[in-house]
Amino acid sequence: MSYQEPAAKDRPPLAALPATSQDTSEETPWPLSHFSGKLRAHIDRVTPTWVEGQLVEFTMRNGNAWMTLRDLEQEISFQAVAWRNVASGLSRKGLEPGSRVVALVKPSLWEKSGRLSLVTQKMEPVGLGDLLARIERMKQQLAAEGLFDSSRKKPLPLLPATIGIITGRDSDAKKDILRNVTARWAAARFELREVSTQGPMAPIEVAAALEQLDTLEHVEVIVIARGGGALEEVVLPFSDERLIRAVAAAQTPVISAIGHEADRPLLDEVADVRASTPTGSAKLLVPEEAAEREDIALSRSRMSQGLERMLAREAEWLRAARSRPVLAHPETMIQVRSEDLLGLRRRALVSAQTAVDRARDWVRSARVQVTSLSPQSTLDRGYAVVQHQRRIVRSAADLVPGDGVQVMVAHGEFSADVTDVKEDPDE
Repeated sequence: MSYQEPAAKDRPPLAALPATSQDTSEETPWPLSHFSGKLRAHIDRVTPTWVEGQLVEFTMRNGNAWMTLRDLEQEISFQAVAWRNVASGLSRKGLEPGSRVVALVKPSLWEKSGRLSLVTQKMEPVGLGDLLARIERMKQQLAAEGLFDSSRKKPLPLLPATIGIITGRDSDAKKDILRNVTARWAAARFELREVSTQGPMAPIEVAAALEQLDTLEHVEVIVIARGGGALEEVVLPFSDERLIRAVAAAQTPVISAIGHEADRPLLDEVADVRASTPTGSAKLLVPEEAAEREDIALSRSRMSQGLERMLAREAEWLRAARSRPVLAHPETMIQVRSEDLLGLRRRALVSAQTAVDRARDWVRSARVQVTSLSPQSTLDRGYAVVQHQRRIVRSAADLVPGDGVQVMVAHGEFSADVTDVKEDPDE
């Protein structure tokens, strides 16, 4: 079903209209004038707000100032108006297109055309001194966060595989770095990112290029370079908080090479190393090839001389060692040891023979003693051993006449009968 605009006489009275926008529908819409009134009432409740931007248009007409304010970084703009009582003061402040300003504005809707404009209540130009004071306050804040601490600084590689360079498009700074680095080290390789290095978009483009180079593994150091220029062109873009935090978060060492000695941007504070100029950064990036070759040649000469001295000392030591008797006539050592061995053998034989002779004499003496103490020796002297019932008779009282005994003499045995027993009167 297509929607048809109702005639004026068919429109419901305001009391019958939906109270809120959520209650509207295809059957119960708001008249555009009613919607415009609601929107203006809503906008009128917005409190005055301080905003910052660039004044791109400024025209005085009938005592009123008609202006256009644009964002410093993005393509966003608003129409602004300053009525007579405010506009007279603005003209005396020397405001003109291109000025950077801060303004206290309150949005207003012109219902008939639906045009939104900013009614300016106050407007002040932002001077260089104000910007520098703002940078100084931000510097103190970032320093308190530790972004400038020396402990966060990363060392530069001795000889980077690839050097990342962020600089202006076809700028002298880029040419100086490439020329001087190549002159010092012919094999140097580069990753170039050409961006805007002045103006409102400079910090955003530089930070984006930095994040891109930081993700490349073969890039081992990054240089952010810009040549000299006016204070606002050099200090302001490279003191932007977003750029400073991007440098602090980078994993790759960063060199700041901004050619402005009088006032240092905050990039110099957060960078791992500061070069006074883009040309000076070449000395930090790579060593001088000629000097390195000279050092290598000198080191090789010193090593060669040291090796020759060591060989000479070792050769002299070998000559002295060969002249010693033990090496000049090595058979002498064998002869001495042979004589020592023969002497030891003779001493061993004599000692063994002496021990054997002593043992033989001891055995002979022991045999004589044992023999003299044996029962056979006693029998040889005429004694006899008498046994009765297989027991040796030690006393005559152990026998009675008629007992048979066995008598052992020196040579043989015989049996006998006891005919008489005589006892020892002392028992």
